[in-house]
Amino acid sequence: MCADSEKGRLRAEAKARRQAAFERHGRGAAEAIAAQALAFIDAPAGRIVSGFSSINDEIDVGPLMRQLADEGFGLALPVIAGKGMPLVMRAWKPGERLLKKTWGIEEPPPDAPEVHPDIVLVPLLAFDAEGYRLGYGGGFYDRTLAKLRAMKSIVAIGVAYDEQRVDVVPRGRYDEPVDWMLTPSGTFRCSGNQR
Repeated sequence: MCADSEKGRLRAEAKARRQAAFERHGRGAAEAIAAQALAFIDAPAGRIVSGFSSINDEIDVGPLMRQLADEGFGLALPVIAGKGMPLVMRAWKPGERLLKKTWGIEEPPPDAPEVHPDIVLVPLLAFDAEGYRLGYGGGFYDRTLAKLRAMKSIVAIGVAYDEQRVDVVPRGRYDEPVDWMLTPSGTFRCSGNQR
């Protein structure tokens, strides 16, 4: 069975697992993520961190983003540029205007400056110990991580509930693993991406 069909089969299961974790942990997951901050990667203030506008039952990284802004980090949020294209990361600060766009995702307006983040927080449906992730199937983050990694050294951090971990995420040749996982219970360095 090819990776794409395996991924499709696992998405419904992964969505149900994440929904159950969301119902179990509620707002506490966002607070646990924020409490850990990004000290585990020893990133100096001033670096640019790209977060995401959480939708549905994704962990809300808003509290973490606000804390990072207070600590002196620059922030960005992704903008969908089009099907088959990498995301465009645009500068953003807490309290600045956002536009509700594709799938109800809030994005910075077109006049917000494009930036190239040093740290990318990545949403997902499932993950494994090697840092491979199951996304929604559009490939946006795989293309974005590949583009950024070709430009400079970055740190990609998956953000998920502990319950979203699986033994193995099916992978294809274009799948980009994350370097670290940040969950409410803690962090770990992924073994699949030793760049």
